[in-house]
Amino acid sequence: MTRTNAFKAGLQSGRPQVGMWASLASPLATEVLAGAGLDFIVIDSEHAPNDAAEIVAQLQACAAGGTTPAAVRAWWNDRVAIKRILDCGAETIVVPYVQTPDEAREAVASVRYPPVGARGAAGATRANAFGREPGYWGEADDRICLVVQVETAAAIEAASDIAAVDGVDVVFVGPGDLAADLGVIHDRQHDSVRRALERALAKITAAGKPAGVMAGSIQDARGLLDMGFSMVSVATELVHLRVIVDKVVSELKETA
Repeated sequence: MTRTNAFKAGLQSGRPQVGMWASLASPLATEVLAGAGLDFIVIDSEHAPNDAAEIVAQLQACAAGGTTPAAVRAWWNDRVAIKRILDCGAETIVVPYVQTPDEAREAVASVRYPPVGARGAAGATRANAFGREPGYWGEADDRICLVVQVETAAAIEAASDIAAVDGVDVVFVGPGDLAADLGVIHDRQHDSVRRALERALAKITAAGKPAGVMAGSIQDARGLLDMGFSMVSVATELVHLRVIVDKVVSELKETA
């Protein structure tokens, strides 16, 4: 049975994709996100305490909560880590901290079966409906969407060549690590970060690939979409929870 990666199809149609990171390692929280009408959810295993079992639980929560496509950010550009995440059933993989075209090619190899790549082939996993989807191996390479992250000044300079790697579907700019690398770790809105985002966007789109980015707020997201970014994550559910809880407590204490 042929399935479509709705997130990948949305990008290929030219429609901007707006989503959110899932960092709470909570299937219930992820299920809430899945019913909100987002274009994608990224289950994070780089900076959040999500292991393989928790990733599966949240992929199931996404399927139960709505039709929002779920991606997973790997904990590193590691062939074993990516294989395990794909076998969990993820169809969009975000690979952090890609610095060079060679590292991008390594990520591509990790998501593709031989002879094109080096992904391990298992007979029965959640990815192929536990062996009930015999056509999976023939379709998987086209179905999988690979998002690589550029997160340093050096990676921004190499963004054209990274984006040009065959098999890279999206290049996603990480402003947090980028700000740290530029010496302004506490100010993601700094002019130097903004200029780097603009350079990255120009390089990625000139290579014919969609550009993604993390936004810190709704206003920030609108500005980045207007700039031309195609994949925009509006912070994380953890940040939104913290902001609203802090606001509730602050306002109540002011009137107590």
